[in-house]
Amino acid sequence: MEFFLSTSTRKILAAALAGITALALVSCSAEENTAEENTATVTDSSGDSDSSDEQGTWPRTVTHELGETVIEEKPERIANTALSITGIMLAMDAPLAASAAAGVSGMTDDKGFFTQWADIADERNVEVLYDSLEFDMESLIAADPDLVILSVSGNDSVADQYEEISAEFPTIAVDYSKQTWQELATELGEALGLETEAEEAIAEFDDYVAAGAEKIQAPEGGVSIVSYNGPGGDQGIGKVTGPHAELLEALGLSIVEAPEDLDTSEQKRSDFAFVSFENLSQSATGDAVFLLRGTEQTVDEFKGEAVLANLPAVQNDAVYPLGENSFRVDPFSGREIVDAVVAALS
Repeated sequence: MEFFLSTSTRKILAAALAGITALALVSCSAEENTAEENTATVTDSSGDSDSSDEQGTWPRTVTHELGETVIEEKPERIANTALSITGIMLAMDAPLAASAAAGVSGMTDDKGFFTQWADIADERNVEVLYDSLEFDMESLIAADPDLVILSVSGNDSVADQYEEISAEFPTIAVDYSKQTWQELATELGEALGLETEAEEAIAEFDDYVAAGAEKIQAPEGGVSIVSYNGPGGDQGIGKVTGPHAELLEALGLSIVEAPEDLDTSEQKRSDFAFVSFENLSQSATGDAVFLLRGTEQTVDEFKGEAVLANLPAVQNDAVYPLGENSFRVDPFSGREIVDAVVAALS
């Protein structure tokens, strides 16, 4: 999810919430974040839809992004080809046997699992399905899952292999690019018979955010969310309708957007506006600036740009990193973002 908002920003975000050079995942993008857009529906064996109240009702038919799948029994051994949603599945205690892995980098452990949830995956004995996001049908067969999950968006997508996979295993396809992790957890909960677990994961996250909000002193002039890519690249400026902005607003912060006439996007998005480096000084005008994928080094580079010297956040020494995992909001990286904001503003 290529690192989020690099020089090829639009391409990465269009691919859809995620990071690593080999990974053009965009889980962070939650396009038009509305539950109504979720396409997966569940019908129980009696033909009734929305059987989410009855977690033990099987078989159930799941209508998903690529078709319709009958799941005969509650899954006990899931193989997940969509690395971007592994954290969501771990948060809702899904019976995850194996997950695709990215190439090893500073954002992963030595297996290619993202650092924010890698330890939990190890505790639950989640195996690497295949590494470097290079689909391997033989590895999938060896994992012997009773359900396979894939994504139709992002560079972790194996949608082109749906027919091959679904011929061997029950398979459901999701689209994490058009919804928040909470909405996707709800969708997966209904499909997997984990409705209660999904609700609990969401409630625990909401409680964590609420506790963080109590510790924060919000800047009067609001905050800007910036994916800073240095001179020569497009810069991403968070919109109030994006997942990062929604999280910071839940912490009690007001989001300052870029002026609409500076957005150079060919197709307008709900999550980020894109501005030239030259217009960054007119776009990141909040009293504080939070840098996506930011580190202390990124902060120093941002503050060292002469054209940004007059920004309120630079003048007030209020430029803060959100951490390397902040390109995407999932239950684990979301907590890290909360911690970063609390550390900056408490």
